[in-house]
Amino acid sequence: METLRHIYALSVRECKIFLRNPIYPFCMIVFPLLAMFFFTSMLQEGQPMDMPVGVVDLDNTSTTRNLIRRLDAFQSSHVVAHYSSLSEARQAIQENKIYAFLYIPEGTTEKMLSARQPKVSYYYSMTTLSAGSLLYRDLKTIATLGSAALGQATMRAKGLTDRQIATFLQPIHIDLHQLNNATTDYNTYLSTVMVPGVMMLFIFLITTYAIGTELKFHHSQELMRMAGGHVKVALLGKYLPHTLLWLSLVFGYSYYVFGVLHFPHPGGVGMIVLSNCLMVFAAQGFGIFAFGLMPSLRMSMSISSLWAVLSFSMAGAAFPVMAMDGALQSLSWLFPLRHYWSVYQTCVFNGFGILDAWWHVAALLAFMLLPILVTSKIKNAMLTYVYIP
Repeated sequence: METLRHIYALSVRECKIFLRNPIYPFCMIVFPLLAMFFFTSMLQEGQPMDMPVGVVDLDNTSTTRNLIRRLDAFQSSHVVAHYSSLSEARQAIQENKIYAFLYIPEGTTEKMLSARQPKVSYYYSMTTLSAGSLLYRDLKTIATLGSAALGQATMRAKGLTDRQIATFLQPIHIDLHQLNNATTDYNTYLSTVMVPGVMMLFIFLITTYAIGTELKFHHSQELMRMAGGHVKVALLGKYLPHTLLWLSLVFGYSYYVFGVLHFPHPGGVGMIVLSNCLMVFAAQGFGIFAFGLMPSLRMSMSISSLWAVLSFSMAGAAFPVMAMDGALQSLSWLFPLRHYWSVYQTCVFNGFGILDAWWHVAALLAFMLLPILVTSKIKNAMLTYVYIP
C-alpha cells in the first residue's frame, strides 16, 4: 500500500510537470498527431498519380499519337509536354519538370507496317524510386501495346480468329494475385511503419528527457525521496502518466487507420492491441536504458535520436532485411522498430499466429526489461551526480 501511495504521488507530480513544461504537450500530443495526419493524408490516393511525363514524337502519325493518348490515360502518367529533340527532354528531366519521356524516332510507323522492327526508347529518372518504378511500368506497357496492336491487325488481316491472335501474342496467361494489398496501396504499408517510427522517436526522446531534466534542474533527490529511496518505484511513478498517454495516442492512431481508413488487418483487433502495447513498452524501456547507460541529458538524448533515425532504415520496410549485408542483418535486431514492424507484418497484416513472430515478440519484451540492467546506475546518478551543462 505504501508503494502505491508513492507511485500515485509521483504520477501526480509528473502531471504537474506536464502542465508547466510546454515541451511535453507538443512532443507527446501535437507533433505525433501532425505526423499521423501528414503521412496518411499525403498517401491517401494510394499511389502517386498523374506524374509528369514528356514525349519526343518525331514521327507524328496517327499510330504514334494513339500510343501517346494511351500513355496519358494511365493512372500514374500524365503527358505534360511535347519536345522537339532528345536534348530538350533530357534537360526537362534534369530540371525536375518531368520524371520520364518517351522517344519515338522518325519513320517508326513505316517500319512497323513493313515489319522492320523500329526502336522506341523511353528514359526515366530513378532519383525518386517510386516515380521511376511506376513510370517504367507504364512506358514498358505502352511499348508492348504498340507492337501487340500492329501484330493483332496483321493477323486479323490474315484471317486468324481473336482466340488464335490472343494465344499467339500472349502464349502464357499470367494470373496475378497481390495478397492483402491488391491495389498496391502505398498508404497501407508506408504509413504503418513511418508513423509508428515517428512515435517511437518521440517516445525515446521524451523518456530520456523526462529523467534527464531531474538531474538538470536538481530535482533528482526529491524524486528519490518521494519514492522512498526505491529507484524502481521512482521510475514506475514517473513514467505511468507517460505510458497512459502514449498508449492512448497509439490506440487512437490504430482506430484511425484501421477503423476509419480501413487498412487491412486480418490478424484482428487483439493483435493490434498487443503490438501497440509492445511498441510503447519497448520504446520506453530503451529510452530508460539509454539514460542508465549514459546518465547525461545530452548524451542519452543523442543516443536515442540516433537510434530512432537509424530505425527507419533498419526496420526492413523500405529495403528488406534479408537482402542486407550479414553484419547489418545482425545489427537490425538492436532496433525496436524492426521488431514491431515484423510483428505487425506477420500477425496483423498477414494474419499469421503470434508463434510465427515469437522471436520478435521476445525481442520487444527484452527491450521492455532493459531498464532492470541499469537501475542501480540510475539510482546512483539520481543521488550523487551533479549536472554539467
